[in-house]
Amino acid sequence: MRPLMALVRKELVVLFGSPVAYVTLTLVALVTALLFFDHLRVYNQILFLYTSTVMGGFESGTVPGHFNLQDQVFVPLMEQLGLTLVGVIPLVTMRVFSEEKERGTEELLMTTLLTPHQIVVGKFVATYLFVSLMLAVSFIYPVTSVVYAGLGEQHIAAVFLGLLALGCGLSSIGLACSAFSTNQLVAAISAYAVAFVFYDFAWAGSFVNETVASFLDAISINPRFRPFAEGLVALEDVVYFAGMAAIAYALARLSLEWVRVR
Repeated sequence: MRPLMALVRKELVVLFGSPVAYVTLTLVALVTALLFFDHLRVYNQILFLYTSTVMGGFESGTVPGHFNLQDQVFVPLMEQLGLTLVGVIPLVTMRVFSEEKERGTEELLMTTLLTPHQIVVGKFVATYLFVSLMLAVSFIYPVTSVVYAGLGEQHIAAVFLGLLALGCGLSSIGLACSAFSTNQLVAAISAYAVAFVFYDFAWAGSFVNETVASFLDAISINPRFRPFAEGLVALEDVVYFAGMAAIAYALARLSLEWVRVR
């Protein structure tokens, strides 16, 4: 375990030794705050119109059921934050494996006491830890609104679990792309492309038959993430994101095994 933990610490030190980590944390926190306050502003304007005398008004202390903080603020915010993560996470994962290949240190890493399994796990764990920190920072403003709205701790936990699952799923895509690339830019672009393609296949529904459309919907990322934003946790959705991590691990492990064979 000590060599593995040493690799995790090394990866985190390298990550936080680069300005990319701090730029990413700041960018996600800023974008989340801006999106949150913009949705909240629109929500408050709608409530003002509905409670004004011009619109007829409501009894004191009442709010129309179809206007609530969850549907008008929180759910669309999570949808937009999901797209933000698609654009940001490849910046974090692009260097994890490709930098080793680019500098020629991958073979040196393979000569240490670490096995290919430990190398892949160590790099994955370090990346997931950073993504978890990034999501925790971005989650501060939405959590505040949910607490004041009285949606409950279970809803908060479900939404954060969904964000964490999405972040780790997108990280897995980026790590797999980085494992098969010797250039960080190529790794980032590849991760962008794969994530955007798999994010939502709804557009393809009108071009294929019902069976194919159902299959594309089953492998799409967004339909698996959307229920979490509504406070719903389904085992099949958790398994979906866990499967993404498992496939990415297998691909990264395969890449390292090729290095050993050479």
